[in-house]
This record gives sequence, C-alpha cells and structure tokens, in this order.
Amino acid sequence: MSNISMRNMLEAGVHFGHQTRYWNPKMAPFIFGDRSKIHIINLEKTLPLFNDAMNFIGKTAANRGKVLFVGTKRAAREVVKEQALRCGMPYVNQRWMGGMLTNFKTVKQSIKRLKDLEAMFAEGRQDRINKKEALGLKREMEKLERDLGGIKDMGGLPDAIFIIDVGYEKIAVSEAKKLGIPVVGVVDTNNNPGGLDYIIPGNDDAIRSISLYLKAAADAALEGRASSGQIGAGADDDLVEIESDEPAKKAPKRAVKSATVTTKAAKKTVADAGDAPAEASA
Repeated sequence: MSNISMRNMLEAGVHFGHQTRYWNPKMAPFIFGDRSKIHIINLEKTLPLFNDAMNFIGKTAANRGKVLFVGTKRAAREVVKEQALRCGMPYVNQRWMGGMLTNFKTVKQSIKRLKDLEAMFAEGRQDRINKKEALGLKREMEKLERDLGGIKDMGGLPDAIFIIDVGYEKIAVSEAKKLGIPVVGVVDTNNNPGGLDYIIPGNDDAIRSISLYLKAAADAALEGRASSGQIGAGADDDLVEIESDEPAKKAPKRAVKSATVTTKAAKKTVADAGDAPAEASA
C-alpha cells in the first residue's frame, strides 16, 4: 500500500540514528554500521517493516477502525495534527495524560466537560456570568482543548496506536500494551523495540523523517477507507484534506553527513541522491 522507496527514506534521513554511545543493543539487528560516531540504520531492514506497518494501518482503517496518532515531542506536534486531521484519525500532540487509555472513563468525563464549555461559548451563554468567572471557564476550555482536542470525537478506545518515538511516549506504549491495543512505533537506535506489534527502525528526530512516516500513515488510512467504500459514499463526512498554513519548522541542527552508502543494495540510490543534506538523531 505504501509508495515510499528506499531513496525517499535516504533523502529524508531515515537512516541516521543516534550517537553510538547512546545505542540500545536490542537495535543491533537493524543497524548497518556507524560513521563519525553516528549509527547508520539498515534501510534494507526498515523498508519491509515500514510497508508491513502501513499495510496494517490501511487494513485497520478499511475495517472502520480508529488509529490514534501520537507524537508530543516538539518536532512532531504540527505534523501529527496535520496528518491526523487529513485522514480523519484522532491524535495526541501536546501531552500524554497518564491514564488516557487505561482510565478512559474518566477521560470521557473531561471530554464531556470540554464539549459543554464549547457549547456554552458558541451560544454566548458566558455573557450571563461575571467576566472573571467567564475568563476562568475560557482558560479551562483552552487547556482541555489543548490536551484532549485531538481525541474528543474518538468515541471510545482506539483500535491501534501509531507512535513517533516509543521512548519519549513510553507511557502511551505501556497503556496500549496493558489493554491489548496494537502498537505501531518508530524506533531509533537508542530505544527498545521490544513489545511492539509493528516496528519501524528509523530516525525519530528529524522533521523530514517524521513527516515521511506520518504522511504515509495518513495516506494508508485514506486508501484503506476508500477501498472499503467509506470515502465518497458519505460514510465519513468529517474527512477533510488540509494543508498547513505555516511552513515546516526546521529541526534542531543535527550532525550532518554527506549521503553515503548505507547498504549494498542502496549504493546506486545514494549516488543518485547527490548531495541532499540529511539530519542525524541527537
């Protein structure tokens, strides 16, 4: 289902891991070697695993399942929201609240509170109370929207969860595992790939890499829904295509290396890629 090639991954810097001193030995099967003390991820291993993950997301969407997009680190926030909205999936991009999955009944109460406040302000009922109290309610609504806005229409627990940086989102991974929710995760060389249902070994820091994963996941979800007749048949009228009004923010400067040969099969691809800059994980 995915149209991503090894060349696309090379150009996005997916193959650049973290500094060798920060590595997790459990990622050894996915590491090709190192250059300038930066681990190089073997894209010959990454690509088929990536395709498996995208196929799973597509099948989940085709079966009317919900895939929760999660990425709260600064480099991922905007892209997570943009791509989740594009494919009509729920998302968390600001803060993972403990118990967001395992204590979902309580979270649903907070979501109801958010919707009640939104209705109040939409109808202008805040004018009936004093300004100080109205300001307090507005701030409460804004905080709830920031934390829960991406899941307020989720309805129930997701059928799968797609995570950028499983180390940074370890609480989300733990909660999903407790509930038996399948986890698709991007795993860099400093993290543990254990316990995940679908692993994507790759750079989880560079914006270009993160954008590649999320765009492909959104495309897979849209294609899955289209294949089951959900799109265009009025089944999901809330699906909308959006484009970000802001230019993509640049990621913090990483160790930059010229495009080099990462795998035997990739030699020609790297040579063709020219001098395109690539970002390594910190």
